[in-house]
Amino acid sequence: MNLKLVTSDDRSEEERTFEMLQNSRQQIDAEISKAVIGQKEIIDQLLIALFAGGHCLITGAPGLAKTLLVNSLAQVFKLKSQRIQFTPDLMPADITGTEILAGDSLESRAMKFVKGPVFTNILLADEINRTPPKTQAALLEAMQEKQVTVSGIKYELDKPFFVLATQNPIEMEGTYPLPEAQLDRFMFNLFIDYLSEEDEVAVVTQTTARNAEPIIPLFTGHDIQQFHQFVREVPVAEELVRYAVQLCAASRPHQATTPDFINEWVNWGAGLRAAQSLILGAKARAVLRGRVHVTLEDVQSLLAPVLRHRILINYRAEAEGITVEHVVQQLIETIKRPIEA
Repeated sequence: MNLKLVTSDDRSEEERTFEMLQNSRQQIDAEISKAVIGQKEIIDQLLIALFAGGHCLITGAPGLAKTLLVNSLAQVFKLKSQRIQFTPDLMPADITGTEILAGDSLESRAMKFVKGPVFTNILLADEINRTPPKTQAALLEAMQEKQVTVSGIKYELDKPFFVLATQNPIEMEGTYPLPEAQLDRFMFNLFIDYLSEEDEVAVVTQTTARNAEPIIPLFTGHDIQQFHQFVREVPVAEELVRYAVQLCAASRPHQATTPDFINEWVNWGAGLRAAQSLILGAKARAVLRGRVHVTLEDVQSLLAPVLRHRILINYRAEAEGITVEHVVQQLIETIKRPIEA
């Protein structure tokens, strides 16, 4: 294994972590499939984000098992999970927690902090675009710094900590689109589409016949933190890092090296965090496929979920039927690939 290892003990620990991942990959799929049928690509990308330590934005119509999928992941990894239904009247304290006056007597009374649902391992922020910006912003510090601040006091969140937020793309009335600063905190934007006819038949058959089998936990939160460290130590060629940076930089309009189609279709492009997410996700994808090195396919396959929420197309593109996926495909075809790839 071409990893940056220090001692033989470190080497054996790295090898054990890698073997644990490889031996359990099929078990993870088997356990999740007890509750969720189909959506293999979405599950794969969620696992990549989980092992890389990133947050995910999940976009899809109601009834596509987004909540069930998140709960199933939490059970497989034996993690605590909380769900927040975002509504227009939700306040920041409903997420982070609040201070209350507690005590049996006048002398013993004092302010006590009551933790909110953000103090968990996996936080499902359901329909995050239905709550005002003030409440949406309450997640910013938690997602980026893994802490919350109440009355000037900082409280560390549990580790590991992931935010999996969903939004409904159908109903736009009465919603509050997430600002770019918060969107950039999400590693991936995953789009869940309707199942195939065969998968829908399997879902209807399973859910109307009997209760689903219980999901058996395979890992702990400590294991997840080990996976995070292992993924970060996976080597990647400098040419691939440069390629990832060039792909993301090319999405920014009106720069010296920007392709013409970007200037024509895009109002706003991806920032530095996009390239970081792309490389880190590519490392996790490589590990999940039994490799300890990153390939060109790892980078290209994750470009759409990384850029989907970071590229803002203009009215001209929308009028021509151009989507972010079209822009991503054009970037892959336009930007020169590394010679060694």
